Amino acid sequence: MMSEKERMLAGKLYIADDPKLIKDFKKARALTRRFNNSTEEQTEYRKQLLQELFEATGENIHIEPPFRCDYGNNITVGENFYANFDCIILDVCKVKIGQNVMFGPRVNIFTAGHPIDAEVRNTQLEYGKPVTIGDNVWVGGNVVINLGVSIGDNAVIGSGAVVTKDIPPNVVAVGNPCRILREITAEDKNYWANQRAEYFAKIAHN
Repeated sequence: MMSEKERMLAGKLYIADDPKLIKDFKKARALTRRFNNSTEEQTEYRKQLLQELFEATGENIHIEPPFRCDYGNNITVGENFYANFDCIILDVCKVKIGQNVMFGPRVNIFTAGHPIDAEVRNTQLEYGKPVTIGDNVWVGGNVVINLGVSIGDNAVIGSGAVVTKDIPPNVVAVGNPCRILREITAEDKNYWANQRAEYFAKIAHN
């Protein structure tokens, strides 16, 4: 027989009022409270707290307080992860974030869902679906990423988007509901490579 935690992670209906889940929930609350009350001088301490909170992280991780999550131990982030202020991740299912991912302020990831039928919903049964974000993804401010969504490598999600369906790699996507605006092209790559070269040439000249 599956435990409530196993049912939760498997995307099946479960009830969160379970001793094991409550224990994990309270641990996450304690760690995020300590993280959010830390100071800007305590960068190593903040990193240690995040590494204890999350299932796995890269060596280089930076999240601006405040940060909130349900359990934390269902979140994996790759190397060079950055999240700006007010990030919320409801991780009742796995959240996998790749390498070199950047979040603007107030990015929300919701893996949690509730039954559409009110009678079933009122029994406190809920469910979740995982979220996966690939490598080199930039997520703009005030974006909501909903349960069951995957975002491909190198994608850019514009500010204020509500992501309800999978986003393929190498695109700019915007809007509510989020939709593909255009592909990221070689022209984009060349433009930004030239901008970078101009910047470093100026620095070298000075």
